[in-house]
Parts: sequence; structure tokens; C-alpha cells
Amino acid sequence: MITTEHPAKVLAIDIGGTKLAIGIVSRSGELLASLRCPTQAHEGPDAVLSRILDLSRTLLQDHAVEGVGVGCGGPLDTTTGTIKNPPNLPGWLDYPLGSLLKDALNLPVHIDNDANAAALAEHQFGAGRGTRHMVYLTLSTGIGGGIIIDGKLYRGKHGNAGELGHITIQHGGHPCNCGNRGCLEAYCSGTSIARRARDLARQHPESLLTQLAGDLESIRAETVLEALKQQDPLTRMFWNQTLDMLAAGITSVIHTFDPERIVLGGGVTNFGPELFEPLRQRVNTLTIPDLNAGVDIVPAELGNAVGILGAAAVALQHAFHEVLR
Repeated sequence: MITTEHPAKVLAIDIGGTKLAIGIVSRSGELLASLRCPTQAHEGPDAVLSRILDLSRTLLQDHAVEGVGVGCGGPLDTTTGTIKNPPNLPGWLDYPLGSLLKDALNLPVHIDNDANAAALAEHQFGAGRGTRHMVYLTLSTGIGGGIIIDGKLYRGKHGNAGELGHITIQHGGHPCNCGNRGCLEAYCSGTSIARRARDLARQHPESLLTQLAGDLESIRAETVLEALKQQDPLTRMFWNQTLDMLAAGITSVIHTFDPERIVLGGGVTNFGPELFEPLRQRVNTLTIPDLNAGVDIVPAELGNAVGILGAAAVALQHAFHEVLR
């Protein structure tokens, strides 16, 4: 029961491969206090857990909370709170994080993968506010996703729905980290954009991409954006191909889920006008008209706070026994 002595707050834990971010978040999504430190994932799960508990206990000295939410890279089991060997957390093989946190903090603990958590946060506090049907895509190192159907996060039979980066957009295409070929992630993640740009510059040594980066291996997605700003025709051709592939993936998402809104987050959205307007035009052309009507593609709003707010949203949906609206 929520009382004035125990205000509506949760402890939010965002576990990344390079940093830990832990905060106290109100029911309305206000970040009241936070602490951060390097994950130092190479030291293994027990050492990382020790750091999580140290930061959590420091924050809990001044705040009473209703529960704990955790956002973490998958794969993971949301029912048991078990982390199942995510690539950015070496040694976390069937690690019972949920039960360990619950025993140590004596609080209810709820865990979800970071993309689902971000989708919940954008739906509750960000660019998805007011929608009942929303899809979130993060275009970053990889491509993750989260699906809101009728106001609720859709997890699927095994709790792993929303792997939208692994929609196949080109049969037999570039290999993907998932083991398949031709995935959306293999073409349109920040990492893949940089890799494909390096391949292009390798074929065209005189390209502006190499000149801007200084050398071939230093080409990043940011280099592509700078070359676009300088009106480089080779980079424009490359970027148009990237937009075509991203539009194909998003069109498939719209045809599958019939959402009101597509929210895009992650570093690739820093392309701004070079991304959103031409992407909307392509999707509008490709999508069945009855499904395209009223759908907008918008940038995420929560920025660097999305990790903590996502973890908070995971806890809030359980702590108050209500659908996030």
C-alpha cells in the first residue's frame, strides 16, 4: 500500500556493458537521485553485483521504495530473473540476478531486457505517451525493439518478442551477429553502417569518408553524417541505400503490428533530418495505405535517461498493478 510515509518511488538499475546507472524514480518518471560507475564487466557477475548493491544501498538510505526494476541486455528470463549469457556481460551464464537482488535488498525485483525497458519508458514518459499501440526501435550498436499492444508490453511465448533487428530484409545478405544473414541489424545499426561505409571507402580510396576520418579503420557512422553534410555524392548514394533497407524493415513492422506510432532511439537518430523525413517518405510509399494512415515515425525523447527510466518503468508496472498509460 502506498502511503505518505512511503511515497510512490522505485529503485531503477540499468546494467550496461560499460556502465552501471542506478536511480530513484518517482511514479511520474522524475529522476530523484542517481549514481553511476563503470561496470568493469571483465571482473565477472559477482563483482558487478557487489557494485550494484553498494550503489543501491547508498540511495536507499534516503529513499523508501516500492520495488526494484532492472534493465539488462538479453537474453534473459523475465519470470525467474535469470541472465542467460548476454554478449556484453562475460560470465553471466544462467546468473540468478533477480533472486540475488531480492535476497540482498529485501524488495520485490523485476527484470526485463533493456530494449523492452526502453519501450516501456518511452510509452509511459516519452515519445509514446498517449498511444495504445506503439513500437520502439533502438538504432545503436545493434538494433533492439519493444512492442506495446493495447497499452501492454508484448513479450511473446518465451518472453523474447521484439527482436526487430533480426527481421530479414535481404535473403542471403550480410552475416549478422545472431547467426542469420540479411537482418535489419546487419545493415542499419550504427556498427553496421560504419562497417559498410568502410567497405565502400575500401573500394573508393579517394572518397571523402577516408579523408574525414583520417584512415579507413577510423570511419564511423558519425563520419557518414559529416560527409552527407558536405554533399558527398558517394556517401549520399550509400545513405539512400541504408534508408531503403531501414524503410523495408519498418514497413514490415507496420504491416505486422499496425501501430499508432513508431519511436526511434539510439545513436543513429543523431542523423536527424537526414534520417526522419526521407525515412517517412519511403515508408509511406511502401506501406499498405490502410495501415499507413495516421502512423508517424518520431524520435525518442528520453535520451541518456532512457536506461534508468526504462528500469523504473519495469518496476512501476508491477508495483502499482496497473497498465502503463
